[in-house]
Amino acid sequence: MSVLFRSRQQGAQQVKISGVRRFFMFFVHHAQQAVGSLGQLARYPFASLMTMAVLGLSLTLPATLYVIVKNTDNVGADFQQASEITLFLHKDLTAQEVQTFAKRIDLSPEIESATLIDKRQGLADFRARSGFGDALDTLQENPLPDVLRVIPRENYRSAAAAQQLLQQLEQEREVEQARLDVDWLERFTAIVDLVRDAFLALALLLCVAVVLIVGNTIRLNISSKRDEIMVMKLVGATDAYIQRPFLYTGIWYGLVGGVITWLATAVLIMWLSGAVRDIAELYDSQFTLTGLNLTEMAVVWGIAVGLGLVGSYIAVRKHVTAIEPQ
Repeated sequence: MSVLFRSRQQGAQQVKISGVRRFFMFFVHHAQQAVGSLGQLARYPFASLMTMAVLGLSLTLPATLYVIVKNTDNVGADFQQASEITLFLHKDLTAQEVQTFAKRIDLSPEIESATLIDKRQGLADFRARSGFGDALDTLQENPLPDVLRVIPRENYRSAAAAQQLLQQLEQEREVEQARLDVDWLERFTAIVDLVRDAFLALALLLCVAVVLIVGNTIRLNISSKRDEIMVMKLVGATDAYIQRPFLYTGIWYGLVGGVITWLATAVLIMWLSGAVRDIAELYDSQFTLTGLNLTEMAVVWGIAVGLGLVGSYIAVRKHVTAIEPQ
């Protein structure tokens, strides 16, 4: 009984060791094939680098467009936080009524601040800026109304919330007319949406082009090794074993292509930053173009590797399987 127990224990230990060994050898074989595929690329450095450059530069354009859309969204967010409502009051209101209304609006929970510009101050400002001082002297009475400039609180500064607040203020008895200039903001948002949709369509087309380029390159590589593949199948090599180096070749294409995308995008952003800085200075703004952060760079790299792997996978699944020894 003890002999039987020991033999079973030794058999279980051998199975365990065998399983660990198989697991270890699995990774060893993958590492060997990955390094071997890299060595094959090193044998033809110019051709390999050309394919990697095509992959990287193809992804540079959508990456740069993404940066532009991201910065445009940031500018749009700043503009959306700058909503201002102008209230034109009835001319027949007394000064006390105007002051009382301005105070009441200023204390409203939706309003951050309310600045009153009375009709006398408005006329004085218009006289100083318009150059029609002599013509204004002929007027019998001041034609301008009292104006209340209202800044909503942060929760009411979006275009939709500010529009709703505008409708609420228009119902006040003292208000003759209210204005909120959101047409330009809606046009700006529409342009940003158009650029974003164009970016997505262009990115999709370029990703498909990258897959086709990588797939065609791997196909040519498979064709050049047709006799070698036939010999490997004759000695019992599986399709998965034969396909693996080509898959790693696609991964190497993506890894190096992603680095090329980073560098090319950074150069383009640096080149565009000067022009953006000059435009910002014309508007007394400190806006600067923001490039890819670490997370976005990791995503770009992952997309590049994924496209290289997909292109190589499509090629090897079709062409390696079709090669059979005669």
